[in-house]
Amino acid sequence: MLFGVHTHPARPFRRSLSPGSRVGLGAALVLLAVICAIELIDRSTTSYLGLVVAVPFLAAAFAAWRVVLGVGVLATVAGMSFALAGRMLTTDVVVNVLGIALATGLAAVVSLVRQRQAEQIDELSKLASVAQQAVLRPLGPQVGALAVAGHYISSTAAADIGGDLYEALDTPYGVRMIIGDVRGKGLDAVRLASIVLGSYRHVAYERADLRAVVADLDRAVARSVGDEDFVTAALVEERGGTLTIVNCGHPAPLLLRRGAVIPLEPPAPAPPLGFVPAVQPRVERLEPGDRLLLFTDGLGEARRDGEFFPTADRAWRLLGHGTVADGLASLETALVEWVRGRLEDDIALVLMEYGGTDQSSATAVPSWEVGAAEN
Repeated sequence: MLFGVHTHPARPFRRSLSPGSRVGLGAALVLLAVICAIELIDRSTTSYLGLVVAVPFLAAAFAAWRVVLGVGVLATVAGMSFALAGRMLTTDVVVNVLGIALATGLAAVVSLVRQRQAEQIDELSKLASVAQQAVLRPLGPQVGALAVAGHYISSTAAADIGGDLYEALDTPYGVRMIIGDVRGKGLDAVRLASIVLGSYRHVAYERADLRAVVADLDRAVARSVGDEDFVTAALVEERGGTLTIVNCGHPAPLLLRRGAVIPLEPPAPAPPLGFVPAVQPRVERLEPGDRLLLFTDGLGEARRDGEFFPTADRAWRLLGHGTVADGLASLETALVEWVRGRLEDDIALVLMEYGGTDQSSATAVPSWEVGAAEN
């Protein structure tokens, strides 16, 4: 019982010493020991007590304010010990000791301010991560007849937040997916991405024609942004093995088929959402085992020493094995290695695989042939 009682008070103290506090405490104690050693070895009239002022400030750069106070008290006691140990109590010595005490107080204040700022930054980072997760819901692993995986790669380690977006929905008109990229970054970009996704999650179930979906999204963007803001996007529909793609100024998806990589360029270019895009659908007949990669322009802009990442050349080797989630993991690993861990822009990735369809499934008719009569 006594052993248990004695061990409980020590645990909070050990937990309170974060890695930063341990580094600050260790560095400050080493500096204090060096100064004390010099003071003991040097028998001249020169006093090195003034250097002890740096000890609490060194601790303040890393450690919590309580640790800084403890180090400062120890430094002050050391300074007073040297002052009283056979030396004359001169004005300089008194000033040095008082300076150490004053420096301890100032260093504790500095540490407290730094610690609060770090906590605020950490809280903002967590809020940013929560906001990003609220916008980008997890995809897959199965949506309709498709195996689907999505992944977001942030260009910064501080926060996974940006304007890239994606979604996959199983609608009455087939499996519909969107991938997009909002101009800009930060909370404004996340706000616009959430508007686009919110609108898409509604109209994807209501509009039979993908061009009508684009028109609704364009109006939602136009109501929410300035004259220079826009959203590039690609919308994909799979229905009964027929793939329909409409592209609004976005990088063309890549079709992976039997070892070949085919860019699915649109029949005619169209501007991004926000600029009234007049899209023309591209239609492809899928084969079992086909995979489709949707990505934002961060992938196309990833480069090392001026050389761009060879996405098309390496897509099949990276994405054509295992599950779709395995493929995206391989792509990210190769990409990060290529750029040596330094990405210029966020990247959103969606990989789908078509597994085939039964004869009893819906007729293979793309949405743009259905017409507005089913609205």
